[in-house]
Amino acid sequence: MKKGIINSENICYINHNGVEYIQFKNLKKYDNAITHCFTTRKGGVSSGECESLNLGFSRKDSRDNVMENFKRVAKAISVDCRNMVFANQVHDNKIKEVGEGDRGKGITEESDIIGYDGLVTNQREVALVTFYADCVPVFFYDPEKNVIAVSHSGWRGTVKKISAQTVNKMQNAYGCRAENIEAAIGPSIGRCCFEVGEEVYREFVDKMGWSDKFCKKTGTSKWHIDLQEIIKKTLTECGVREENICMCNICTRCNRDVFFSHRGDHGKTGSMAAIIQLR
Repeated sequence: MKKGIINSENICYINHNGVEYIQFKNLKKYDNAITHCFTTRKGGVSSGECESLNLGFSRKDSRDNVMENFKRVAKAISVDCRNMVFANQVHDNKIKEVGEGDRGKGITEESDIIGYDGLVTNQREVALVTFYADCVPVFFYDPEKNVIAVSHSGWRGTVKKISAQTVNKMQNAYGCRAENIEAAIGPSIGRCCFEVGEEVYREFVDKMGWSDKFCKKTGTSKWHIDLQEIIKKTLTECGVREENICMCNICTRCNRDVFFSHRGDHGKTGSMAAIIQLR
């Protein structure tokens, strides 16, 4: 996993008036149709453990600070905060179809979207938003059907194949074809830092036998697991072309100067966001 963030063959690291964020080159090909980003911890007004671009309302931060941070990000990627829709994220694999009537849920009004870790839409100016501090953000875009989605894939969601569930939802709800979907797997805790016990390792290999090759034993009872590679394999298994999957290979814990990290910051941290919207 990479330490030190630079422009690479897969990502662009952008600074817009001090707001720093990542975009994925396979999705940037469609800038005329979509806008998207994965935020960093840089460019906001928050202080303390949430310094500075915290986007989590449930963190130790004021609502005014978080709203100002959202406004800065929204301006940078040409999105209206009032168009944002939040997933509440329960580490499951359910995907919610949303539309115009859902705009503002979670940010400007109370949300009734409960129990979902992924969002999908084919409606313009509906900005899908999910939150992170080590879990894996996965972006989706079908340029043929003009459908977007984003899913929050923690280790539990990864075991439950939330990425495959997202592809299935795009197919069943909007007639997408897996081979047309572009996917981007964003910064998250890498195998270098994601150390777990035997019980978590067993969850993976019992449900996804092939995942063993992405797990490395350390010591007598600990394992390091590569969530990003497991998600990539999950996507190709359900028909997404490997050449359509953008891998950033960036570890959030290794790059705590750039990203919030739940493990790296010992739980005292802020939240980043994955945002995608049809123009």
